[in-house]
Amino acid sequence: MGILGILLGLSLLIVLAFRGWSILLLAPASALAAALIVGEPLLANWTQTFMGSAAHFLAQFFPLFLLGALFGKLMDDSGSVSVIADFMTQKLGTKHAILAVVLAGALVTYGGVSLFVAFFVLAPMAQSLFKIAAIPRRLMPATIVLGTSTFTMSALPGTPSIQNAIPMPFFGTTLFAAPGLGIIASIVVLFFGMWWLKRAETAAKREQEQFGENTPAVVEHIVNDQFIRGRATTAHEFDTAEITHGCHSMELPPITLAILPVFIVISVNFLMTLVILPRIDFSFLAQKEWGATSLSAVGGVWSIIIALASAIVIVILFNHKRLTNLRETMDAGANASVLPVLTVASLVGFGAVIASFPIFAVVRDWVLELGGGPLVSLATATNILTAITGSASGGLSIALDSLGNTYLLLAQKYGIDPALLHRIAVMSSGTLDTLPHNGAIVTLLAVCQSTHRESYRDIIIVGIIGPIIALSIVIFLGSQFGSF
Repeated sequence: MGILGILLGLSLLIVLAFRGWSILLLAPASALAAALIVGEPLLANWTQTFMGSAAHFLAQFFPLFLLGALFGKLMDDSGSVSVIADFMTQKLGTKHAILAVVLAGALVTYGGVSLFVAFFVLAPMAQSLFKIAAIPRRLMPATIVLGTSTFTMSALPGTPSIQNAIPMPFFGTTLFAAPGLGIIASIVVLFFGMWWLKRAETAAKREQEQFGENTPAVVEHIVNDQFIRGRATTAHEFDTAEITHGCHSMELPPITLAILPVFIVISVNFLMTLVILPRIDFSFLAQKEWGATSLSAVGGVWSIIIALASAIVIVILFNHKRLTNLRETMDAGANASVLPVLTVASLVGFGAVIASFPIFAVVRDWVLELGGGPLVSLATATNILTAITGSASGGLSIALDSLGNTYLLLAQKYGIDPALLHRIAVMSSGTLDTLPHNGAIVTLLAVCQSTHRESYRDIIIVGIIGPIIALSIVIFLGSQFGSF
């Protein structure tokens, strides 16, 4: 009955989520249904286990959701994201249209701009370039995915994505965990993805396939679509309903000012993580009043908080005349963080209830006994959970909440650097999360005015196959040479 309860809970979560039901309702309902079948106390599981784990996730990561969404909205309304995209267009031109879109997406997302903000800026840019270059519209979604949702989300060292932050409290690592392996993985994903997209472009031109009908997306319709909104909030830290709120500047900043906040995020994050925080005495954190913790457990999150806060101040200072309604923009940014963080926290709460069942030990042992050792089993467990939830952050959080301590003990036993666990866990969250029901995919296809039938095959290649190849290489190199 225990396994049946787990399967029933997962089935309810998956099926009803596919039908557009809110995760805020589904997560506790599915957890309680599973508890009922297993014979565990219902109210205790809801108020103690579910809410306890969800609240812990909020306490750890709400500042990152809040500042990330706020920074993205300020960058959008100030016109900075548009300027960066236009700059790439001018420098690379229509001859390198695919590369221009990929690099523009990579730059803004690695610099801390929310994925969904990037979507709504990059799609018009890609549409203009692709139409002039006679590249089919169906390749737009895969091109944007490669630049925004692959190596800059999970592989590049220092990326401020929420996925890269989640393992830090579990493994005592930083955003720059296993930098050499992360760079190798990023190169593999980028070159493999570009090879495939250029191959597809060449084949389309050989068949004389044109861009297609020019029907620009209606932003208001997309952001007000409750199905798209519900799916999107499980995927990343920005509520799409807030895209049209705020006040977008009619006067665009110069490229130097547009890119300055991105540089601030990257450089301040690096300095805080590797130079400044390690030199300060934080021994007081061991005291009970500060949670009996350590710098290794909180330092990574602190570094991102300081980096994003610094960049927010820079955006406001240098664009105060362009941000004509600053309060409205900041309200929209803050509001954009609430539903996503509550949705992911609910998924984490669901996972905590499932993991608390005695029968879960059978599932845990099955995962740990998979061939290939701890690195392979960690990758497998994370991939399965991100595929089930359709959420990289949700699946990763559930995996580490239930198995993180176990893998840390295994790392100590086998002499594995926790930084290697960190990089493999994050990269594993960015592979099978790109299934058809993923909120980011649903939103992107709507923004690009495309369909799964037209565009999803290319998304699979650049968003799943490429990252899995890179993950396999990292696991092999990590097994042979350790973390570097």
